[in-house]
Amino acid sequence: MSLFNSLKKLFADLGDGTASTGRFDESDYRVAAAALLVHTATIDGVLSDDENVKLHAVLRERFDLDDAEVDELVEAALAAEQRSIDLYQFTTRLNRSFDHAARARMIEMMWQVVYADGTVTEFEDNLIWRAADLLHVTREERIALRNRVAAMQ
Repeated sequence: MSLFNSLKKLFADLGDGTASTGRFDESDYRVAAAALLVHTATIDGVLSDDENVKLHAVLRERFDLDDAEVDELVEAALAAEQRSIDLYQFTTRLNRSFDHAARARMIEMMWQVVYADGTVTEFEDNLIWRAADLLHVTREERIALRNRVAAMQ
């Protein structure tokens, strides 16, 4: 079973088994943000329980969603991430929807997901570097955000 199918099954198991209402379409900036976070959580080939819990918590808090809405958003993000070929389609949407502070917050959310399992792989670090660059978050801001998240662990 592919990583995508495993993740889809995991998120389906976490839900209540009801059909999706399709509340989140691909043009929704929240899908782009969630897709970046899903990609962050899975880039090292392993979605730990801690990363999964943090992913859901960050989305719930940032977008003021209930658990069912978070599950639906993650499902839409998984589908969008599976169809994507690069980060550009997500970061472009976020650049149009977010001001600089919100884009920096996106990078902070990515660090939160990465640090959830207590380790940072070179793949995760490189992904956040590329996303920050595409979101016009400076190197200094990216490092400061990393240090702030690491200090909270």
